[in-house]
Order: sequence, then structure tokens, then C-alpha cells
Amino acid sequence: MAVLLNEQIRASEVVLTGLRGEQLGVVSRLEALALAKAAGADLVCTSLMSSPPPCSLMAKGKAKAAAQKETAAGRKSGADRQAGGNGKKEKVKELRFTAQIEEHDYDTKLRQADKHLRSGKPVQLVVKASGAKEAAAAKAVIERLVADLKEAGVKDTGIQSGGKGSQVKLNPR
Repeated sequence: MAVLLNEQIRASEVVLTGLRGEQLGVVSRLEALALAKAAGADLVCTSLMSSPPPCSLMAKGKAKAAAQKETAAGRKSGADRQAGGNGKKEKVKELRFTAQIEEHDYDTKLRQADKHLRSGKPVQLVVKASGAKEAAAAKAVIERLVADLKEAGVKDTGIQSGGKGSQVKLNPR
């Protein structure tokens, strides 16, 4: 996982979280950097998957140390897998939808997703949109799917929306 610090962050606006976990809302990058400097902290961005990206204020040096620790732990667990385990990563079932899906097709895909989640497998739901006008419809389909599957699965990631559609990963309960 790449960690972006301070001036490495290029987004014009960020969703900012304070030193104690308080939500400060959407602020400009320059304002966030000024707040970090005033608090003697680093501005840290760990996810570029959403717009604006979520960033938080962390004590100086803490973010780098946490990232190094995480990569070291990842390398160690990789060595453990090669030594004894079969080394296979659990597959995530991806189900694709269109933004203008028919009701019958929706029900069929919903049953498939429910079946996979109840058997203990994670599911990636992807809704493709053909244009900017369908992007809102794609997000609505994703939100409906998450609501319909709330008994079988829980969101692993937030709903990620882009120009070509939306997606979300659900883990089994």
C-alpha cells in the first residue's frame, strides 16, 4: 500500500480527518497542509480510490513507520505461505451488471451473489455505465444490491464510483 505524505498529495480537495479521529470534512489541499503544519503533523493519504481522497493528520513520522511495518509484515506472511501453505489466494467472485438492468436479470444475479456470500466467498459487484448520465443509475444499482445483500454480506470497501461505473466488495458475514 502506497502512503502519500504532505506535498506528494496532488488532489485539489481532500476529505480530512483530524489527529483525534474527528471528521473535518472536505477541505482544499493547501488548507489541509496548513492545518498539518500548524499541528506539527503529517498529512497522510492512503487511498486514491475515491474522489476526493480520504486524508488524515498523523503525528510526524508515524505514517512512515506504520507503512514500513505493514510492508514487512506482508513480506513475512508471503514467506510463510511459500514455506508451508498452498500459496493460493482466495478468489473473489466478480458479478457484472449494467446500469439499466432488467428486473429478472437483477434477481438472478442477486441470487448468485447471495449464494456465494452464504458459502463463505467474497463477492465483487461491478456496475458498468456507458456514459456520465448512467453513472448515477450505476451507483443506485450498487446501493440497492448492498441493501438487498445486507443479511448475507458486509461491505469490505466503500462504494467506489468513477466515470465508467461503480463497484463494491462484499465479504460474507
